[in-house]
Amino acid sequence: MLSEVDIAIIGGGNAGLTLAAQLAAQLTPPTTVVLEPQTPEQRDCSWGLWARQSQAQQLSPATKGRWRRWQLIDHRQRVVHCSEQFSYLSLSSANYLQSRADALRGPVSLVQASVTALNYDGDRVVIETDKTQYRAKKVYDSRPPTLIENGLRQHFIGWHIRTKKPIQEPDVATLMDFRVDQSRGLHFVYALPFSDHHLLVESTVISNTLEPSEWYRTAIETWLSDNNIDVKEIISEEMGVIPMDTLVTEQSATEAKFCGQVSPIGAASGAVRRSSGYAFQHIQQQTTELAEGIAHGRMAVPTPISSRLTMMDTVFNGVLNSRPDLSVSLYMRMANALNGDQFARFMLGQATALDWLRVIAAMPKLPFLAQCLRQLRHD
Repeated sequence: MLSEVDIAIIGGGNAGLTLAAQLAAQLTPPTTVVLEPQTPEQRDCSWGLWARQSQAQQLSPATKGRWRRWQLIDHRQRVVHCSEQFSYLSLSSANYLQSRADALRGPVSLVQASVTALNYDGDRVVIETDKTQYRAKKVYDSRPPTLIENGLRQHFIGWHIRTKKPIQEPDVATLMDFRVDQSRGLHFVYALPFSDHHLLVESTVISNTLEPSEWYRTAIETWLSDNNIDVKEIISEEMGVIPMDTLVTEQSATEAKFCGQVSPIGAASGAVRRSSGYAFQHIQQQTTELAEGIAHGRMAVPTPISSRLTMMDTVFNGVLNSRPDLSVSLYMRMANALNGDQFARFMLGQATALDWLRVIAAMPKLPFLAQCLRQLRHD
């Protein structure tokens, strides 16, 4: 059976389902199908972001935790930020995706199916699935991107745990605790207290090489012991790999093959902030702009992050790679240079010129100048 649609969206993650829900909310939605083999519950994980009050309220049904205070720690100091404008949120991806799936209506639908092949048919793209076929005028592919070999990436394993004793400072989110083994790359523990006895603890590394699973688990156990946190129960485990480097050009090759009728969105289109790994807000912005464009006949995917910001993040990551001895101090210098509102804006990619000047002034100059020169020679 072959079904005709205006738009096919491959992948029902943040980008795919958010775009579909925004299309469904339009007065005259295009006929759209989202193709995703798994349910939201099967893909549940934690998503972190900074949000202003209005967005925090909109996301409250999917919010697992919300903090107005957060901290970065190394062996020498602790930097605590607080903000009146921004909250740090941890979302349940399952709850968020289910809310977007529930918003689909009319000619916009979600089908549980795996895409097996794409074929060009005149001015249409035929999508083969394990259940049926679809022929679409336009395809948006939100499947995870392919990383370049040995590219920089952020990789982690996290535990949701119940503790035997109450957690100290449950109102403070620990974004980076660098008091851990730094021999495998930039390594930190990310810890979010959801209640007095419920904690998410992640061992996170920014490097070019993934570690065996037991390495991260041992790091978590060591951090818990060092912080006198006794585990009553490990509720669940989650893991992930986030690209922080150039993506393989398969997506561009696919666009060329199908004359631009297949376009990546979300992480595959570069919506992940290279210096931090945060992507939720950039994907939200991209899908909002794309849905508005589609309503006016513009099918091109907006660039989620400016080329200038990507260039500056690439330089920052280059320094992380070339001078690993400076890695921890770079983040701590940035944290010291900014207050809570400024830090949140910076991480969101919304930093003002003054915010940037504060960060640049706090950085060691020679390593960044050397990296800029290397980048110019490479380009």
